[in-house]
Amino acid sequence: MRRPGGVLAIDHGTKRAGFALVDPLRIAPVPLSAWRGPGGEPGLFDCVAGLLEEREIATFLIGLPLDMDGGEGARAREVRAFAARLAARFPGVEVVFHDERLSTKSAEELLRETDLSPEERRARRDSISALVILRDWIAAGEPR
Repeated sequence: MRRPGGVLAIDHGTKRAGFALVDPLRIAPVPLSAWRGPGGEPGLFDCVAGLLEEREIATFLIGLPLDMDGGEGARAREVRAFAARLAARFPGVEVVFHDERLSTKSAEELLRETDLSPEERRARRDSISALVILRDWIAAGEPR
């Protein structure tokens, strides 16, 4: 049985990670601040721990970077390995993957429609990508 709670979408990158959150009723998905910083994965896990302390999160939704043909390359394997370490660190939270192909492109299109400067758009791109992944997953019926 799944525990009740929201979903934290993570757009994992090698230097940054974007986050978006939706409430347990899946009504209001919102982007959160992205993580960028020294310390690599331990710093990222500390950031996730802080988000878990502030919010009731039942599921991590991880964007899976599939190849355009649907196959899994080296980057997808890296993300799966990250997700395994994330699950080991936070065993009470379900981990789900969702195809993130073209999420960055969709995020950039959304950001172009705003009044943000190019620098502000770059700073928010990772979390808007996480928001796109989250919205696509909800629209697809939350496949597991």
